[in-house]
Amino acid sequence: MEKNQLTRILYGGDYNPEQWPEESWNDDIEVFKDTKINSITINVFSWSLLQPCEEKYDFSKLDKIIEKFSKAGFKIVLATATAAMPAWMFKKYPDVGRVDYQGRRHTFGQRHNFCPSSPNYQRLANQLVDHLSQRYATNQAITVWHINNEYGGYCYCDLCQKEFRKWLQKKYHSVAELNRAWNLTFWGHTIYDWEEVVVPNELGDAFGPENTDTAVSGLSIDYRRFQSDSLLKLFRNEKKIIESYDDHVLITTNFHGTPNPDLDYFKWAKFQDIIAYDSYPTYDTPAYKTAFLYDLMRGLGHGKPFMLMESTPSQVNWQDYSPLKRPGQLQAQELQAVAHGANTVQFFQLKQSVGAQEKFHGAVIAHSEKADTRVIQEVKRLGKTLEQLPPELLQAKKQNKIAIVFDWSNLWAVNYVAGISKDLDYLATVLNYYHALYDLHVAVDVIGIDDDFSQYQFVIAPMLYMVKADLGEKINTFVENGGKLVTSFFSGLVNETDNVYLGGYPGPLKKATGIWVEESDAILPDKSVKIQFTDGQATAGNLLCDLIHLEGASSLAQYTSEFYQGTPAITKNVFGEGIAYYVGSNLNNDGLKHLFKNIFQAANCPLSITNYQPSPLEIYSRDWNNTEYVFILNLSDSAEKIPADLNLQNYQPYFNSSPNNSNSVEAFGVKIFVSKN
Repeated sequence: MEKNQLTRILYGGDYNPEQWPEESWNDDIEVFKDTKINSITINVFSWSLLQPCEEKYDFSKLDKIIEKFSKAGFKIVLATATAAMPAWMFKKYPDVGRVDYQGRRHTFGQRHNFCPSSPNYQRLANQLVDHLSQRYATNQAITVWHINNEYGGYCYCDLCQKEFRKWLQKKYHSVAELNRAWNLTFWGHTIYDWEEVVVPNELGDAFGPENTDTAVSGLSIDYRRFQSDSLLKLFRNEKKIIESYDDHVLITTNFHGTPNPDLDYFKWAKFQDIIAYDSYPTYDTPAYKTAFLYDLMRGLGHGKPFMLMESTPSQVNWQDYSPLKRPGQLQAQELQAVAHGANTVQFFQLKQSVGAQEKFHGAVIAHSEKADTRVIQEVKRLGKTLEQLPPELLQAKKQNKIAIVFDWSNLWAVNYVAGISKDLDYLATVLNYYHALYDLHVAVDVIGIDDDFSQYQFVIAPMLYMVKADLGEKINTFVENGGKLVTSFFSGLVNETDNVYLGGYPGPLKKATGIWVEESDAILPDKSVKIQFTDGQATAGNLLCDLIHLEGASSLAQYTSEFYQGTPAITKNVFGEGIAYYVGSNLNNDGLKHLFKNIFQAANCPLSITNYQPSPLEIYSRDWNNTEYVFILNLSDSAEKIPADLNLQNYQPYFNSSPNNSNSVEAFGVKIFVSKN
């Protein structure tokens, strides 16, 4: 079915008019229109208002809200309200509440505390969504349906255990195959009946803090897959109901986290009409980490634009310290999202709550209720800027020549590794590689293991610990056909059930890399190992150092300290028409940048708009119909010079937040250039 598409940048956010007297709505509308806000997200946590008891629905207040804002010309993002259950549900149906990792049943309170396997939760949620869809599907102001909210968290109840056993039977077919997959001869864990499978909570094979330690990693990883699938089933059920009344409207849910470790977003993305993300960088979050998450969201949509569903116009309420955003910082941060593919800029929240947990979370309209606050002026400034952006940007689809791989099963598997080093961190390693590319102004796509590698010249897959058999063959084929691979230490060790590949690491990647790894030395936190490239450049490695044997590969760098000095630290292997690089230690940022510059230049592949010259500015582009918009963003609190190597001869100025200085960008300033036709 052909889905409707956004025709303008949505600018707005979460609004809870039901919390306020109706006579105040007109004043709010005036503020929103003055600041160029054109959309509202409503009904996110209104289930108890819509359904005071099981036998009764009351849509009178929501009817007024939708009618009021529809007539005022606002686009509406309508949520299904299924993320927070009413108190009567817990009282009448205790099974709707989750059982936590410690085996305790949740009672009423908090949110995101529903059991995904509860028939009562599923029935009542679906009934509510059916009533909402039937009532509002014909309203043309509703531009996006927002299902639930920030899915996440796990349940360990008997209902989930029962459904988990069914999930396992479908995947493994026989108990014998399950025993083999999980290596259950270990510690005498062999089972003989599906009913002997128990959930991996603190009372069973898992131990320590949730999702950190387990006796049988295959069990715990599969349970994470199962829980992700169970929550996805809820989303898909609600989506199907909405589509039965309107199969053209966009339907999504908001992803969150850095990223959220609970759900396999690449699997979820297949069922989203548009990817939506809640972005809350902390006061000390480096800009490259935020950029990575935006690239991940764009990657989930295969290069298509995404929604920035939540961000904050001011402070958040959940940090230990929440400094105010500095003048211009709001615009620079939101335009960073737009540069990386966002087609909406939305806030949590539009009006600040009077009480409860989020009353000090920032908003467009603050507790003062004044219409001329500093924050409102910043929001208005950004609104005017967004109005200047061309409508064709909404159709932009970005694909770069280089991709970096991120995989949730790998994230989960590395988390359960017992031994070698407690500091093994898959996300941190991926971010290290992304950081080096970001510093070199090399634009990348963030892709999953099931995506098409052949559309890229370079695929970077650091710490790819878990490699499914078909993934190993896919990588080998990519390289053999002319692709260039960069992988690293702790890659190719195990299959998808976390059993080790015998015959030497990196398992199925030995063929492409032309090496085998005998051992990995754990480097203590305050130590490092010296490494020298063949061109004489010195660097250092930490965390792990692989002891590498060459089997066709050549050495690009050697260890120059420790008992393995003189052995390869970084290798290069020509395989078929392509090349595979293997990095045997955790290089520092300078070492990674040196490596990337060398391999990109050797490939004669121009990937950086600044000829690989680092600068504190972020430089990123969006393309549409052979037109390129280059964003130069200063996400720091001091002015920065534009790199002399930045070639803008074929571009003309489009937007400038600091027009009096053409050679630098003011603190939190933004410049946009457009390619000449």
